[in-house]
Amino acid sequence: MCNADLREYAKASGVYLYQIAAAMGISEPTMTRKLRFELSRSEKQKLIAVIDHLKPNKNTSR
Repeated sequence: MCNADLREYAKASGVYLYQIAAAMGISEPTMTRKLRFELSRSEKQKLIAVIDHLKPNKNTSR
């Protein structure tokens, strides 16, 4: 599976793909399509930064 590392990182961080998509200003289907093919290192770094940003906010929204 392409981008398995990103998917696992998001899952381990407790962040859902729809949350990442919303933070990036794109729809969930667009996010899913984006992950179908291996992303460049810079794209992955951007997504990791978004996941890291969302991690602490997840607990405060409940």
